[in-house]
Amino acid sequence: MSRKKPGEFQVVNHSVAREDGVAKVTGRAVYASDIRLEGMAYAKLLRSPFAHARILSIDASEALRQPGVIAVLHGNNLQGIDPYYGHAVKDHPLLAIGKVRFLGEPVAAVVAEDERSAYEALESVRVEYEELPGVLEVDAALADGAPLVHETSYAGGSFRGFDDPGSMKASNICQEVHLEWGDVAAAFAQAAQVVEGVYYFPMAYAYAMEAYVSIADYNDSGLTVYSSAQHPFIVRHDLAGVFGLFLNRVRVVVPFVGGGYGSKSYTKIEPLTAACSWKAKRPVKLQLSVAEAMLTTRNDDARVRIRTAVDREGRLVAREATIHLNTGAYAENSPLVARKAANRIVGPYRIPNVKVDCCAIYTNTVPASSFRGFGATQVTFPGESQMDELAEKLSCHPVEFRRKNLAARGESIHPGLRPLDADLAGDIAMVVQALETDKPLSKGHGRAVACSASDAGSDPVTSTIVHVYADGSVSVMTGSTELGQGSHTVLRQIAAEEMGVELQKVRVIGPDTAVTPFERSTGASRTTTLMGRAVLEACQEAIVQLRDMAAEILKTAPENLILERSGVAFQDRRLSWQDVLRTFFGLSDCSIIGRAYLRKVGDLALLPVFWEIGCTGVEIAVDAETGRICLERLVTVGDVGLAIHPAMVEGQDLGAATMGLGIGLYEELLYEGQQLLNGNLLDYRVPRFSDLAPKIDLLLVQNQDGRGPYGAKGGGEGSLNPIPACLANALYQATGVRLRRLPLTPERVWRALREQRNKGDNVGH
Repeated sequence: MSRKKPGEFQVVNHSVAREDGVAKVTGRAVYASDIRLEGMAYAKLLRSPFAHARILSIDASEALRQPGVIAVLHGNNLQGIDPYYGHAVKDHPLLAIGKVRFLGEPVAAVVAEDERSAYEALESVRVEYEELPGVLEVDAALADGAPLVHETSYAGGSFRGFDDPGSMKASNICQEVHLEWGDVAAAFAQAAQVVEGVYYFPMAYAYAMEAYVSIADYNDSGLTVYSSAQHPFIVRHDLAGVFGLFLNRVRVVVPFVGGGYGSKSYTKIEPLTAACSWKAKRPVKLQLSVAEAMLTTRNDDARVRIRTAVDREGRLVAREATIHLNTGAYAENSPLVARKAANRIVGPYRIPNVKVDCCAIYTNTVPASSFRGFGATQVTFPGESQMDELAEKLSCHPVEFRRKNLAARGESIHPGLRPLDADLAGDIAMVVQALETDKPLSKGHGRAVACSASDAGSDPVTSTIVHVYADGSVSVMTGSTELGQGSHTVLRQIAAEEMGVELQKVRVIGPDTAVTPFERSTGASRTTTLMGRAVLEACQEAIVQLRDMAAEILKTAPENLILERSGVAFQDRRLSWQDVLRTFFGLSDCSIIGRAYLRKVGDLALLPVFWEIGCTGVEIAVDAETGRICLERLVTVGDVGLAIHPAMVEGQDLGAATMGLGIGLYEELLYEGQQLLNGNLLDYRVPRFSDLAPKIDLLLVQNQDGRGPYGAKGGGEGSLNPIPACLANALYQATGVRLRRLPLTPERVWRALREQRNKGDNVGH
């Protein structure tokens, strides 16, 4: 698929035009932060100054006397609701109850007429604490006699997403996942070469431009919530549980969302906002700052002990790994991250003997949860680092070593899961050609290629409705959230293609659980594949209805009609869909609906829905005096089956690779004791435009081998996963320094180079 120029997007108000074959959306976006309700009050949060402490007393009497204050909510006045929620483990209270488990945990919420009054009243809430010993790192949490973050076990949530049982006893182990096939011990005993090491993946923040915001209106009719949520139907489920309401009494509306990257998956501040409205008896808005968002969720930082073995022919024979994820104070989605990390450490390779033990571990730090890449980022770094290490031991080029071990299309890389549905050898060939790996390197430069495979798509439960109107317009009702990834534009394109109408005649109605049909989630790179397929099938159902109506009008059998792009033909007559509707109903403003329901049957019965491929290459330059790494070349491959909108696929791949660059070189949430040092906009370093490579190739592979519309597969995460390993491997090629801890900051690289020089000097003497 070609185009004359890149797409230009500003997703807003469902107003779409078409220019040079590229969808272009214009106008002004509406976000939750823009919404105002009549009589709306504002909430601000009092946060814990301790990482682990018992709450002895809370006194809000003085705060309630402050001007403009309406209510104060805390753990002692939540009677009448179930104050715990959690889709994987139901362990998260709306506000700290009995004790706090991380520094910055909300302890009380002040609701006032305006934000300033609420903020000032926080100082009048008196809380008495008894500080407790805490566990801030994985080793401390796993030590014998370690203080427990949670003294009790909890019920599993309804949206765990996998079958591994949760812990049934009080423990700092939130979730265990074990994966094994073949005979690992025998394979290592007979191996020709083995590499092993311990790798560290940093704690990072997703850094969406829009921080968390929620507006709740609890009244006699039920509960309505406006939120910057990725998964509105899961939020609805949790809210119904907290307040004991039927699902039809809970309405969650999601306007456009200013970025998420997984960090807005599942339930966040919505139950607390709703409880504030329940207590204040009026609409309440809770809007967090970026610093507060950093105290709400992050990724799971990881320590991975891994060893990999090959035979004399250079074929992988075994991989064994122990993965420890720092889950923080509450489970959030880390149990599923643990399952995915265990699955994805195998990579896209045929490995006959595998043993993986993965634990998500509670600590007294900010809760971890979903993050772009979802477990693959943590384990691709060690896995692909060891591929280069093994290649060196075998005196084999790293690319050729990968080619020898890559699984082919249709080959199983994980027993019980769908065989690989991509041509990875072809993907790597494209990267190698673009990166020009055969050209000599300048001094201090290094190149590397790396790849990954993620079991993507989540549970394939999706539904949609398409309205076809007698004036030729079409509306798509979707529960998929628009996060800036452009999925609503793609859904428009699919509906326009199927119904044979101009793009500007198609409107997408976004998530509103009172109106739009159920959608499991917006994540796991699933929207184009699953919601896109549902839109296509709903259009096809509508066309069947329209054909039958046309047959009645023309007084013939439906099978005698010839379907055309936007209507039917019979003998010398042709009816457009507009003609059919107007004639059949005798009205000019009527409509019909087409429906589609996807579930885990047929070609969607076997998971994953598709394998999301990561295949990237980099060239870097290393300044030996400062340790600074500069990205000189970047190559990504978007293996997406079909790029329905090529410009957006390229944008997603570049965005994902840029996040990989951040984690690889700059980003890390740093703690000193229990205090988060850089939880703010100034001190947390993300990539800048100037950090990107001067030469970037964003390549697309369109083999139409997916289960989505027209053979499409999802994208948007794959190009993130291999980038940190690419950077580490290129650093080794450039300098001979092998670093196993991210990010590769100038100081870390400089210290490693100095240590290398000191060793050389000692050998010389």
